[in-house]
Amino acid sequence: MFIIPVHQISYNKLIYYITHHAGLSANLFPVKSVQSLVKIDSRFRGNDKSAFSAVKNMAIFKINKEFEPAGDQPQAIERLIEGLHSGKKFQTLMGVTGSGKTFTMANVIAQQDHPVLVISHNKTLAAQLYEEFNELFPENAVEYFVSYYDYYQPEAYIPQRDIYIEKDASKNADLDRLRLSTTTSLSSRKDCIIVASVSCIFGLGSPEDYKASVVAIRTGDSVDRNVLLGRLADIQYTRNDIDFQRGTFRVRGDVVELHPSYESFAIRIEFFGEEIEKISYINPVSGEILAIEEQVFIYPAEHYIMPAERVGSAVEGIKAELKERLLELRSEGKLLEAQRLEARTRYDIEMIEEVGYCSGIENYARHLSGLPAGARPYTLIDYFPKDFLLFIDESHATLPQIRAMWAGDRSRKNVLVEHGFRLPSALDNRPLRFEEFQENWSKVVFVSATPGPFEMEKCDNEVVEQIIRPTGLLDPEIFVHPASNQIPHLLGEIEKRVKAKERMLVTTLTKRMAEDLSGFIIKKGFRGRYLHSEIDTFERIEILRDLRNGQFDVLVGVNLLREGLDLPEVSAVAILDADKEGFLRSHISLIQTIGRTARNINATVFLYADTVTKSMQKAIDETDRRRKIQLKYNKEHNITPKTIKKEIRRSLTEQIKARKTAQKAIRFGESEYDKVQLASQIEQEMLEAAQELDFERAAFLRDQLRELKELPELVLVSSRKKKRDFLASKKQKRVGKKKL
Repeated sequence: MFIIPVHQISYNKLIYYITHHAGLSANLFPVKSVQSLVKIDSRFRGNDKSAFSAVKNMAIFKINKEFEPAGDQPQAIERLIEGLHSGKKFQTLMGVTGSGKTFTMANVIAQQDHPVLVISHNKTLAAQLYEEFNELFPENAVEYFVSYYDYYQPEAYIPQRDIYIEKDASKNADLDRLRLSTTTSLSSRKDCIIVASVSCIFGLGSPEDYKASVVAIRTGDSVDRNVLLGRLADIQYTRNDIDFQRGTFRVRGDVVELHPSYESFAIRIEFFGEEIEKISYINPVSGEILAIEEQVFIYPAEHYIMPAERVGSAVEGIKAELKERLLELRSEGKLLEAQRLEARTRYDIEMIEEVGYCSGIENYARHLSGLPAGARPYTLIDYFPKDFLLFIDESHATLPQIRAMWAGDRSRKNVLVEHGFRLPSALDNRPLRFEEFQENWSKVVFVSATPGPFEMEKCDNEVVEQIIRPTGLLDPEIFVHPASNQIPHLLGEIEKRVKAKERMLVTTLTKRMAEDLSGFIIKKGFRGRYLHSEIDTFERIEILRDLRNGQFDVLVGVNLLREGLDLPEVSAVAILDADKEGFLRSHISLIQTIGRTARNINATVFLYADTVTKSMQKAIDETDRRRKIQLKYNKEHNITPKTIKKEIRRSLTEQIKARKTAQKAIRFGESEYDKVQLASQIEQEMLEAAQELDFERAAFLRDQLRELKELPELVLVSSRKKKRDFLASKKQKRVGKKKL
């Protein structure tokens, strides 16, 4: 026997051992992580492939068997699997809220052997799906792919007022790492479940270039250190010997340390002359060795990667287009536009020639990829094989969103091109048109409680219905109350829920109304918060978790309190101004919002309206129909409904904070590790403030850092707000002691 000394090692780091010693395809081994030592029999060195015959016959997806399908789930799973095997291209799973559609999807995934893409229409629901699939498939590659912007203001021009709006964005490094982790997994293994937002149809670098740019490093290889550093620079890693962070490497004599963009740990490469003597995984903060490795594969730090030999042709293509466009603009008398375009484009060309990258490089994607004008861009879809399985979650909302992406992007960029801010080729940096997106479909399952006309047409009005919940829970009772007295009645219902230690959701028509109502509820002595699209991704997840934990009792929102939110503690939903016909009060929106309380035995919904609209009546009738079917089933099977008891998960935030690997590796406690992270974060913010000449803020952060480092006890900080509150309280205590 020989032992591979690995800790939390991912699949692509296991490839060497399998392919080198057994000569087999890595796809035979659907392993996401190895928690303990991996033992491989020495007979594999002799290419004894018979030892792997059992593995070959195993399904690549291994589902957690803790729960068994119940209610309508078994028949739904059977029908969907039968449809996939019989070659059906389109199927629709119409499941009521709380019937376990995600678990049904997981069981379908477990019985097929193709990579899976699950698309959700917002980041919050995508995060919830990611956490559920991660729990159900602990041994497979479950990845999270959403936009990496917490805030995004696209480049735009308003000709009527001659106002140019520069692109402004707040890029989230953690989300960027998860995106890179997604493409890395798709490039190296087959057992992938990718949970994505509609960001997956936006332009991304070429998958061929991405895979071709992988740098393989093996112990014993002879390679000049400077040549290796050059190859790392080619795939967009930057040298930084002081600030060691994701996407950088540093050099200390014969030791090169690299922090991959897609990992939470770093890699140390030790040279003896020109020979690679040792490769280790290390903690990027403490430098402690986590594991020894024989070979590693370094994937690019950015998605837009261009082989060095193509830089010349891409630049020539940009120059040729620029020359042609300048002639066109000047012939039309647009001299200002021509001057503007020439100055910007020549600067970008110079940057690409010198460093292989420039700000806004995605606008030259067509030239970089070598694609003809008008060609569909590369997207995440291109990283999948042709036979992948696609689930479109909450399809009634996701499909219209995908349809609208191309037109909105095109309208904005046409104005930029007309006025000399971008070359016409920038129009090819775009999301897929809906028709192009459809061309990639092999097998699709639409998932929704309220499927739209498109899904019904594709499935010939045939759906797989899932009405009976495994818990026996019924659809909620609905009560209509006058809108003229909605706030006083709402406060009375909130009081009842608080006494019963239950939670309540309230939906309004606008963000301003949600914020104002939340403040009014707090003034009345209740614990309330609001939730809407201007709150960043991770904070949304934290707010929902706090609601479930009982940190507050009432959550007020607009449109984010509709599809998919899994909140068993919520026993009541109040829909204000339910008779205001429109998108937010259509029958589909009402049914979806009503469903948010369907996971609790005391489920109740209040519609505040002065008249019952057609949409309201349709939603009430559909809820009553489902309720009758559920009552009948419970009576026939002697089932007593029970409120869902569901663990409050933290897996996404834990992965983002890189605790799972690092805590075990460096043997810090939860609190102590947070203190180290917090100190590092504050120090980085302090240096950035000083660099921007904001010395007042830098001094404030310096005092915070000094305060933190002086603390003898362990610190637990799980959010920015808690961090501020904690440091403020410690400062107050110290000031109090000085006064004494």
